Formats: sequence, structure tokens, C-alpha cells
Amino acid sequence: MAGFVRELERRGGPALRLEQRAAGGVGCVVWDAALVLAKFLETGACPLARRHVLELGAGTGAVGIMAATLGANVTVTDLEELQELLMVNIENNKHLVTGAVRAKVLKWGEDVTEFQPPPDYILMADCIYYEESLEPLLKTLKDLTGPDTCVLCCYEQRTMGKNPEIERKYFEEEHGPRGSCQSMHQLPDPAIREQFLRVPRCCCRARTRAHASHGAGGFAWGSLSSTAV
Repeated sequence: MAGFVRELERRGGPALRLEQRAAGGVGCVVWDAALVLAKFLETGACPLARRHVLELGAGTGAVGIMAATLGANVTVTDLEELQELLMVNIENNKHLVTGAVRAKVLKWGEDVTEFQPPPDYILMADCIYYEESLEPLLKTLKDLTGPDTCVLCCYEQRTMGKNPEIERKYFEEEHGPRGSCQSMHQLPDPAIREQFLRVPRCCCRARTRAHASHGAGGFAWGSLSSTAV
């Protein structure tokens, strides 16, 4: 299948070379949210060396492969039809990887036993725009996360159609109303981190399962200053 390459520059060496596809659906190209999240990982705000990282809806694998170049042990996941593209990009960039990276099929809403124990980080770039996939995504996140899992979710803020409602549901249905979130310095667990990144229409949020006053199974969000990427 015809393809074209997107280069993703890195601070620490040669750029990633990411194969894309001219046809095959939204997962076959590198979207802005993936670029923002990948560049955020490079800031070092989240320690990745020797950490277990899982990317949902990986598409081209841009974010997960970047994490692997920073020393993480990464599993990039998507549907069966994206596996060939993921493996091509892993192969093309393996000389830059200092951790490990592999591709596996994961369909949201289905069994996640093979991905246990819970990862240290879950990465998501532009995964909350499609209404029909929202509930399966929330179920997968609930099944995958443990007490210390940090979820980094980067998404494009879309104002057309149902997108604002889908975004609101994602942050409220599983994690509680946004208005009740504590700021980062108030959260009881010092391991919790968030960076709120803004580039044109893109945001990056992070959350972990909260401890102490939030109770078992609760989630917390917070925000810090913007970070340039």
C-alpha cells in the first residue's frame, strides 16, 4: 500500500521516521495530538526509563515509539488492521529504541488479561472524539489501571457536532465532574503528575487513581502551568 513518511524530531538524536498510509482510516496518519504528547514525553516530566508503558489507539505508534526511545518498555496497541503499520514503524526506528517496544491487538471493551499487571503509564492521543467508542474506552481504562497507573491523554479540542459533549462525558462519567477536581498541589499522592499543554486546539491531561480522601477506585485530575513543546 502506498505510504508517505512523517519525521518526528527528537531532542536527543535523529528524528523518528514514521510511515503513514494514504488510505486505511484515521489510524494511518500522525495527528497533531500525537505530536504534542510525544514532545511532552521528551520534557522528562514523567520518568519513563524502565517503566511499563501501554499506548491505546496507537495508530502509527508515534507516541509509544517515542517513549521507547526514552527507555520505557512499551506495548503499542490498536486494532488488527493497524498491526502491519505499527510493526513497520517499530522496525524502521528500532535503532533509536533504548527500552523495548512491541505491537499487540487490543479492542476497547474486551478482555485485557494479557496486558496485566497494570502499566505505570497509559498513553492516549486523540482517542476521545468518537461517540460509539467512548464507553468501551472507559471500560478498558478502568480494567487496565492500577493504583499507581498514570494516564496521559492528549486530544484535539473540537467544537463541531457532538465533540464537546463527548469530551465532557469522558472527563465526567468515569472521573467525576471537572468542577470538583483538586489542583495538583492538593492531591494526596506526590507521584501524581499533570501537565496541561496547549498548542492550537490540543490539550494534554494526566490522571492517576487517587488515594486517601478520594477513596478506592476514584480518579483525580489537576493542572500545572503550560509547558512549551
